[in-house]
Amino acid sequence: MRLLLDTHTLLWWVSDHPALSAAADHALNDPTHEVYVSAASAWEVATKARLGKLQAGPLAHDFVGEVARQGFSPLPVTLDHGQRAGNLPGPHRDPFDRMLIAQAHAEDLVLVSNETLFDTYGVRRLW
Repeated sequence: MRLLLDTHTLLWWVSDHPALSAAADHALNDPTHEVYVSAASAWEVATKARLGKLQAGPLAHDFVGEVARQGFSPLPVTLDHGQRAGNLPGPHRDPFDRMLIAQAHAEDLVLVSNETLFDTYGVRRLW
């Protein structure tokens, strides 16, 4: 299975947070799964940490290194992803979430997230 982590999922995984679901934990521990982290998550973590809205631990100081240490693959934001995110319908205004939705669609990835709102966009979601 090819997985894309929502930012909160990555944060909870790295910090071993109890809010991470058993299904997500199992999927992330399965060595046969490909796990991707979006450049949009790096942008979100850096932005929220800078604004004092997030204590992101190792991700705030070395996002690239921490993602690599976890064995996850980076997913760049492409022009196609940007256009898809910008064209998504509906009132959801979070640019980070819109990008993750667009990337999940474009790259045929399962989004690992507790955000039920993603279901309205036809994203395959695991939680």
